[in-house]
Amino acid sequence: MKKLALHWKILLGMVLGVVLGIIMTNFDWGMKFIQDWIKPFGKIFISSLKLIAIPLILAALIKGVSDLKDISKLSKMGGRTIGIYITTTVIAVSIGLLLVNIVNPGSSISEQTRTEMVENYSGSADKYQKTAKEQKKNGPLKALEDLVPENIFSAATSNRNMLQVIFFAIFFGVGLILIPEEKGETVKKFFDGFNEVILKMVDLIMLAAPYGVFALLAALVVESPSVDLFKALAWYSLTVVIGLGVMILIYILIVFLFTKKKPSFFVKGISPAQLLAFSTSSSAATLPVTMERVTEHLGVEEEVASFVLPIGATINMDGTSLYQAVAAVFIAQAFGMDLTFGTQLGIIATATLASIGSAAVPGAGMVMLVGVLGYAGIPEAGLALIFAVDRPLDMCRTTVNVTGDAAVSMLVASSLGKLKKPKVKEWDDNYEVVK
Repeated sequence: MKKLALHWKILLGMVLGVVLGIIMTNFDWGMKFIQDWIKPFGKIFISSLKLIAIPLILAALIKGVSDLKDISKLSKMGGRTIGIYITTTVIAVSIGLLLVNIVNPGSSISEQTRTEMVENYSGSADKYQKTAKEQKKNGPLKALEDLVPENIFSAATSNRNMLQVIFFAIFFGVGLILIPEEKGETVKKFFDGFNEVILKMVDLIMLAAPYGVFALLAALVVESPSVDLFKALAWYSLTVVIGLGVMILIYILIVFLFTKKKPSFFVKGISPAQLLAFSTSSSAATLPVTMERVTEHLGVEEEVASFVLPIGATINMDGTSLYQAVAAVFIAQAFGMDLTFGTQLGIIATATLASIGSAAVPGAGMVMLVGVLGYAGIPEAGLALIFAVDRPLDMCRTTVNVTGDAAVSMLVASSLGKLKKPKVKEWDDNYEVVK
């Protein structure tokens, strides 16, 4: 398996897990064997994702905010950049919630399968039902009240308090910017190094993803050997893909309306970066190509691109936030939970802020999803349902993330009068340098 790319390994693990699960359903001892000797490895994998969720958010957000270095940069270019990024992210999450409520992919799961899932995956259905009831009793400003933690160390002990951790990380990052650079240099270097360590931990965990998926799928099949479950998973994947496609169309429309550039101009200019993003599932790895395409082929001045794009690779994760919204509601539907309108508004806020802390590496979106699920009181065990198809969806959402970065850079450049004639024109795939 060493020569295979990670996404192929994950898909292979998925297939083998399903095959093993189907085989074991033919034996009386098959389910117990899977539960005793295979499923624990899947649980360990899920626990490892949950383990680094809060450290990842703290490291990525504090580093991302403090990298702005000067709070004055937020006044003009920074203010417009972050404002547009947040706006497009809210649009993405809203589209995801709209689609998942319309398509309702979890509805195809039968009541019998749902009951089995609650018993096998949540282990404490009453706990989640109680949480949902408590949320319905809360006032309209309860989410705002809960945003500020009384004790950050207490908040950091539970993924349920992810929104509070995000608030603290942003607040801490702003404070780090406002103090003299020489006094904050040591703290900045610590969190830069801390962020690198956490990203390396993500890499290590993702190496175990094929085996984790194998164990999760094998357990899923023997414990819920139902076709409707896989049908629901297919509808979920389709919902995410449709939502991501809609976001790309929105980017094209925004670029056309605000910069007067033809859709073909934008698509041709950014397509190589999109393809690289699709193959690597990493906005960070794609950043050099994105920078080259935006400056050389889309006409954004380097001054703007060098500021907007690195920030975008850190905080602009529209594809990831859309996926988190769809995944959260789908898992809730699968477990028979009825999410209130207020809870879904909270998902918009949580997914938007969590996307700011999503590291620009493969698999980080799945880690951040833990926080979204925790906020809404949705069983985190539902990650087992969607992880099998996460890798191909990760490739698609990274493409959207990179496309969004390029579109916003054009909007910011246009608003500042720094959108010029491209240095390179493309004519029938041949390059002509503009003198």
